[in-house]
Amino acid sequence: MKRTEDEIRDNAKFILNFDKKEDGIKQGTGQITTFNQLGFRGNNNKPDGWYLPDNKTLPAIILETKSEYEDIYLQKWADELIKNCKIVLTKYSHVIGILYNGSDIRIFKDNVEMSGLSNELQDKHYYLDLFAHNTIDKQHIYSLTKKINDCLHIDFGIKNLYHRMIFTACALVAKRYDALLVKNMNFATMKNSILSTLNKSLEESKKQNLKLDLLVEVYAEIKMNNSANQEAINNFIEWVSEISECTNSDYWNGEDVMGIFFNEFNRYKGKSEAGQIFTPDHITSFMYRLININQNDKVLDATCGSGAFLVKAMCNMMKEAGGLKTKKSQQIRESQLFGIEFDREIFALACANMLIHKDGKTNLEQLDARSQEACNWIKSKNITKVLMNPPYERKYGCMTIVQNVLDNVPEHTACAFILPDKKLEKDFTDKKYGNKLLKKHTLKKIIKLPENLFFGVGVTTSIFVFEAGVPHNDKEIFACYIEDDGLETVKNQGRQDIKGRWQAIEDKWIKIIENPICEEAKDVQEFIQIVNSKEHLSYQMPEKHFEIYEEDFIKTMMDYEMFKKGIDVKEFGNQLLKKILYSDSIEIREKDANE
Repeated sequence: MKRTEDEIRDNAKFILNFDKKEDGIKQGTGQITTFNQLGFRGNNNKPDGWYLPDNKTLPAIILETKSEYEDIYLQKWADELIKNCKIVLTKYSHVIGILYNGSDIRIFKDNVEMSGLSNELQDKHYYLDLFAHNTIDKQHIYSLTKKINDCLHIDFGIKNLYHRMIFTACALVAKRYDALLVKNMNFATMKNSILSTLNKSLEESKKQNLKLDLLVEVYAEIKMNNSANQEAINNFIEWVSEISECTNSDYWNGEDVMGIFFNEFNRYKGKSEAGQIFTPDHITSFMYRLININQNDKVLDATCGSGAFLVKAMCNMMKEAGGLKTKKSQQIRESQLFGIEFDREIFALACANMLIHKDGKTNLEQLDARSQEACNWIKSKNITKVLMNPPYERKYGCMTIVQNVLDNVPEHTACAFILPDKKLEKDFTDKKYGNKLLKKHTLKKIIKLPENLFFGVGVTTSIFVFEAGVPHNDKEIFACYIEDDGLETVKNQGRQDIKGRWQAIEDKWIKIIENPICEEAKDVQEFIQIVNSKEHLSYQMPEKHFEIYEEDFIKTMMDYEMFKKGIDVKEFGNQLLKKILYSDSIEIREKDANE
């Protein structure tokens, strides 16, 4: 006897595992639940089964069941399923549609029928994994960022670099919280929708961090020269939506969105403002591993800029804790990440960056890291690890900031700073900072970074790893030079790992730094040093071999003889050249001619 539709639906519920309660998921089967009740307002269609994650960038599943009497290959049944999937696609990025009668099955991925799949109904994860081949296409992100930058700069007339970044970042935050951003809305409606969503999304977070109000303030202040270009508005909404889908994906690995923006948006400026140099993503990953950060650490960046180090730390720590939905991940977001930024607009960028990456409660403070107030704040947080790339110029108080951090974190705290190669050495020479730092703190490692790391900035850098609160006492320092990071320069898009070489390089150097006598170190012995701290506080590049040739000696002697005789060397050279090139008669010896 053939089974009824009710029997097929009940059986499918258990096979798909739609019967269990899961945090952050609406799932179930039935004939009386409408899409309106499931959150799709005004729609009274009734799906037979549904799997709807709260995170709308994750795939949804819609089930349509029929009795075994029905032929599911009739077009009317496919049309019914597709109609329901289209309703879901108004809110979700992806949807799997399942048409099932107990013996036959048809699968639709984003309303395109799939072939080559199992002809038996499987657990829901089998179908969710149809999207698992997706990866983040960083080239596409860069391409979209360029389009957005040109749109805001040229079509909207936003001249300020940071305003373009903040406007885009706020739109991404709003998209994450389901702001209504649709094509053909006018500019005022779009901007107000973003502003309204920002305010609502920050309500809970502001209970912990009132400074988040500053993000809304800065966004509201941004002015446009032209806001009537509907095509530009439509394009901006489309491109932001595409980037949002990537950054909210489970495949996003904590890359610093602001850093990607900065590489592109900064094309219009000769030099970054306020001493800001945004840390490349692969270096944040390397430094996280370099000082062995784990899910239990409290991480500080006292010049956090766009928040690159904090974003990377947050993503890695939550991954180690078992994912975004664990209690430990909530604890990490609320009480284990600490940042200070002085510049008002860059502080707003940091807030937006953390919000984009699923966090609104990070302890961010708008303070001057050179001040006593900042020192007191740092001391109160019981920091266990420090990751920083402070502004390098002395006018921004680079070494004052470094000293304030080292002096106010607990003893034995591992602190990694990116600084110009000779920064400690120069200050050591004039006795202003170097001696002070080493009297109280130990410089354990110096890792010289690739010379072209900070594309277009013109400064070479190293990572300096300190152990706070322990006097150096003239100890020797391990130093090494990562000559090449495998990245290549892409026109208008900065340096990128287009050949995927960095991960192997990172793994190799982390192993070497932890164990300088390991097998991998044999290939790079020329780039490993033990530095005498009484002589140097930097990696020592080999001096170029000096050579002198006979021609150099003769030239020097000739110059000296002409100097003694009062002959102008330049004038003499010009006259000799004219004589050779333009003389109408040049004598050639017979012997030379015969040769």
